[in-house]
Amino acid sequence: MDGQGLIRAIGRRLRRTREEAGLSLSAVARDADVSRRYLTETEAGRANPSILVLARLAVALGCPLAGLVDMPVRARPSERVALIGLRGAGKSTIGRALALELEVPFVELDERVERIAGLSLAELFDLHGTGAYRRFEAEALEEVLAEGERVVLATGGSIVNSGDCYARLLETCRGVWLRADPEQHYSRVLAQGDHRPMANRPRAMEELHSLLRARESLYRRAEIEVDTTGLTPPQVVATIQGALAEGQDEVPV
Repeated sequence: MDGQGLIRAIGRRLRRTREEAGLSLSAVARDADVSRRYLTETEAGRANPSILVLARLAVALGCPLAGLVDMPVRARPSERVALIGLRGAGKSTIGRALALELEVPFVELDERVERIAGLSLAELFDLHGTGAYRRFEAEALEEVLAEGERVVLATGGSIVNSGDCYARLLETCRGVWLRADPEQHYSRVLAQGDHRPMANRPRAMEELHSLLRARESLYRRAEIEVDTTGLTPPQVVATIQGALAEGQDEVPV
């Protein structure tokens, strides 16, 4: 892991530790005697904190210093890439294009779920509920993992709520969060001809904002985060490829 990669990894670890502790940026910054802006820059991997600053942050977070800086080592990063994000993030479009560039198979996890269940997603939810969907989702993921080390996988938007299944995904794949403003998600879904988000839902946009807020800390557990707002699919693919190459000696944390 190079120096810049280590700084980014520490920033991700710091942000995740703070969010899991339920602490605000302002509270941690105050207790660690740093500015809120500096803490924001550190979590984003744009500031290089000294060991003394990290020690104060560890105290503010109630965790050991080693919890922020002790990075596991892996000789070769996974060649499986898993795209996560809300519906309308572009996982299918980006996934197919990325798989083509990487010359690897592309898999839609929900399509595997439908094949294993022998039902469409709508039928599965209507007949058997969310619990059954989660079981088939976990089975589908294991099937994909058993097929090889190289794949681009587009996941369902709610996989982050799947507990063990999401943890398994992050352990075995390089997670990429395709992030966008809720308005972008909304317009993309409508552009695909899917009017479900607004059908009989006058507060659809408000609900989308709420859903993104609820899942944001889970999406941020992905190794790579790409803001797709205003970018074309080729630009997003190029950004992901750059991030994947940049992290060849880096371990997701």
